[in-house]
Amino acid sequence: MLDIILDSLIDVLKLIPFLFIAFLLLEYIEHKMSKKNEKILVNNRKTGPIIGGVLGAFPQCGFSAMATKLFSSRVITLGTLIAVYLSTSDEMLPIMLSRGTNILTVLKIIGIKVFVGIFVGLLIDVFYKKKNDHHGSIHNMCNDEHCHCEEGILKSSLHHTVSITIYLLITILIFNIIIYYVGEDNIKEFLLNNKGMYFISSLIGLIPNCASSVVMSEVYLSGMSSLGFLMSGLLTGAGVGLLILFKTNKNLKENIVIVFLIYIIGVIFGYLIDLLGIVI
Repeated sequence: MLDIILDSLIDVLKLIPFLFIAFLLLEYIEHKMSKKNEKILVNNRKTGPIIGGVLGAFPQCGFSAMATKLFSSRVITLGTLIAVYLSTSDEMLPIMLSRGTNILTVLKIIGIKVFVGIFVGLLIDVFYKKKNDHHGSIHNMCNDEHCHCEEGILKSSLHHTVSITIYLLITILIFNIIIYYVGEDNIKEFLLNNKGMYFISSLIGLIPNCASSVVMSEVYLSGMSSLGFLMSGLLTGAGVGLLILFKTNKNLKENIVIVFLIYIIGVIFGYLIDLLGIVI
C-alpha cells in the first residue's frame, strides 16, 4: 500500500509544472477573449450554435456559466446553449496535455465534441422555437465557480492547479488501488465489453465538478476504456453550467429537459463512436 501511495504521489508531482503552465496560458486567453466572446454570441443568434460550439471548446473559467446566464435571459437560443455544453472541454485539455498526450489526439477529441455540439445545436434550433420575451443583464459568471479569475491570472492559475492536483492525486490513488487488487486486464475487459457503461459515463460527466473530466480522462489515458466511453462522459461535462441553469432559469421543466437531452446525447454518440469503430 505504501508503494501505491508513493507511486501515485510521484505521478501527480510530475504533472504540476505542466498543469500550471497550461492553466496560466488558458487564463491569459480567457481574460483577453471573454468579453469579445460574449459579444459574438449575443450579436450572432442565427449562427449561435456554430459560434458557441467553437468557443465552448476553449476551457474558459466561466464560459459555460456565461452562456447559461445569457440563455436564462433569452439572449441566446437553446441550440447555442446545448452546443456550448457539449463542446465544453472543462479540465480535460490541461489534464491530457500535462500527461504528454499527442496534441493531434487532443485536437481530434475536441473536434468530435465541437462537431457534435454544432450538429445537435443547429438541429435543436430548427425544431425548438421560443419567443424571447425578456432580456436580463449580461455579466461574467466566473464568481459562481469560485475560481478567483477577477483577482488576476496568476492566482487563478494557482487555484486551478491546486484543485486539479488534489483531484488527480485522489483519482490516481483510487485507480492504482483498484488496478492492484482487481487487475488491469479485468477492468479493461469490463469497460470495453459492457455497452451499458455509456449510461454510467454520461452520468459521471453530468457531475458539476472538474472531478468528472479527471476521472474520464484518467480512465482513457490508462488504456482502460474505449473512445466512445470517454466521449459519452466528456460530452455531458458542462462544468458548473448546469448548476447555474437551475439557479438562473426559473423554468424547472425546461431545465430538466435540457439535462435529459445532454445525457441522452452523450449516451447515443458514445455508443455510435464505438459502433462505427472510430479510434484516434
